[in-house]
Amino acid sequence: MNDDLAFTPAIDLLRLIATKEISPVEITRLYINRIERLDTHLNSYLLSTAELAMEQARRAESELITGSNIGPLHGLPISVKDSQMTKGIRTTLGSIALKDNIPTKDAAIIEKVKSAGAIILGKTNLPEFGAVGTCENRLGDDGRNPWNTSYTPGGSSGGAAAAVAAGLCALATGGDGGGSIRIPASFCGIYGIKPTQGRVSGFSGVEGGPVIPNMFGQPGPLSRTVADSALLLNIIAGHDPRDPTTARKPVPDFMSSVNRDIKDLRIAWSPNYGFASVDPEVIDV
Repeated sequence: MNDDLAFTPAIDLLRLIATKEISPVEITRLYINRIERLDTHLNSYLLSTAELAMEQARRAESELITGSNIGPLHGLPISVKDSQMTKGIRTTLGSIALKDNIPTKDAAIIEKVKSAGAIILGKTNLPEFGAVGTCENRLGDDGRNPWNTSYTPGGSSGGAAAAVAAGLCALATGGDGGGSIRIPASFCGIYGIKPTQGRVSGFSGVEGGPVIPNMFGQPGPLSRTVADSALLLNIIAGHDPRDPTTARKPVPDFMSSVNRDIKDLRIAWSPNYGFASVDPEVIDV
């Protein structure tokens, strides 16, 4: 397995898996090997779930052979942000206070990617409770930018963006309230989108906890191509009665918009939104 395959767009990997040109076991092992070799320099993962991922990969390979339970992400190794509850897998939210937290339920976004057949490689790094735009917490070393490890990958989905950029997963889930997908996507040179508010369920999966709608944040995708993010957004979007803020309208087909003609579209740009203090170098760029 050539390391270049780790940077192949997720859509192309899914085609190779579906046509049995590569197996879920092979591509999962490739990503795990890269995580073991490279992530000591990046700290993009707070937790690697290599053993579980290989178990999921073997099951996905068996299902591929029998032709059963084939979902739109079948056999694809992805990372998930450590703010998103994962049943039976430690979820810390970047806080030392939750270093031993093992959820009993999945968040809605995790339910979606698992039912689509994705393989979870691990939980990605973030600042404590996703509160800032960098990637530091008290659980270990700082998350680092794969282009220059003396720089931050951004935050709060910093580990997710670094893992995607470094070829340590095929796709990543993130979340964005005040730039937590957009900042790290920018810093790491990949693509990310904060979905329209109410597009994706924010149900956390916290056992017995109150449902508190997040009026600013949305879970969303990070990827190396726009099409890959459109694919993941198609899967995670939709109404969820557990989150009363989710939209009830039918979800558009985001994939159909990827190659749409952009002639006559216009972009609005403001240097400071009329109030913000912006670094002169940023304005020049």
